[in-house]
Amino acid sequence: MYSTPTVLAPEAVDRAAAQLYDTAAWQEIVRRWDTTAPAQGPGPQEWRRLLSVPVDELVATALGALPAPPPRERPLPGRLGAILPDRLHAWRRIGQPDLRPSAHLAHARRVLVEWGWQNRPYRLRDARGARCLCGALLTAHRLGHGSADTMNRSAAWIVTELRAQGWTGLIGPWNRAPGRTAEQALALIDATIRRAAHAGE
Repeated sequence: MYSTPTVLAPEAVDRAAAQLYDTAAWQEIVRRWDTTAPAQGPGPQEWRRLLSVPVDELVATALGALPAPPPRERPLPGRLGAILPDRLHAWRRIGQPDLRPSAHLAHARRVLVEWGWQNRPYRLRDARGARCLCGALLTAHRLGHGSADTMNRSAAWIVTELRAQGWTGLIGPWNRAPGRTAEQALALIDATIRRAAHAGE
């Protein structure tokens, strides 16, 4: 697997994502992400078997298939927290479990929604504390949501989604392209979350 860069900055996240995306292991993950169930439904014998199962057992099976409730969210630091150096938030990482990339991306989305999106070239934040896409991934990591490896995988999923949409460059140039909007950035994150979650990531 790709090693984590020693310097954590938006451009380092962008480069790490591109390098991870180009690996054979990542291409195998991407190749499998859109596998679907067989087109045929259950046969007549399977329906009969389902009808012979007691209702209580069917309900218990259905409830067991539901996802676990999400953990209680820690609120983001306020507006002052948005403009403070991220290293001051390092204590939030203590004792935090790792996350799947789709969950990490959801936290990065929250950073963009609550603190704002900006498109200055490779700046972690602007004067108001708004982040670029890579900056939001980095901030989510520094706030305790996922390891550096998870952050890199999240960025590689964004690159994967960009490739599917026809963009051949890195995340940073997409983020600062003329006419880019916060709505487009959030739509990209949403599409990436769906893609990563569908792949079990």
